[in-house]
Amino acid sequence: MPDSSKLVECFYGDIWNRRDYDVADDMLAADFRFRGSLGDKTVGVPAFLAYVDSVHAALDNYRCTIEELVADQRRASARLMFSGRHRAPLLGVPATGRDVSWAGAAFFTVAQDRIQSAWVLGDVVGLKRQLGAAGDAP
Repeated sequence: MPDSSKLVECFYGDIWNRRDYDVADDMLAADFRFRGSLGDKTVGVPAFLAYVDSVHAALDNYRCTIEELVADQRRASARLMFSGRHRAPLLGVPATGRDVSWAGAAFFTVAQDRIQSAWVLGDVVGLKRQLGAAGDAP
């Protein structure tokens, strides 16, 4: 049985940061349920990978950095930082060219050697502020 911490590290390192989608079917359940840091929800691997593409389309050089990871065999929690350069519409804001980053927390469930679900909460208010969406200068 793979350690859930290794699955989470590969989830962010391989899928999100390197966009190595070949590993997705080996680490994610077919009915993988995902709630992203920006509030979007998906069910299934194809829908999730489309979401990953949409985030990368909006944010050049998008990266997820694990700041802290706590895990056992069935669950994992991570404190994260997300970052990128705003190059296309995001959260209703046209591209600004600004470098942005925001904090997040993720909660994973693991069963049968695969990630079954990931629920991620992000500081969307802080991100919107950086984008100038709240009328604030970055």
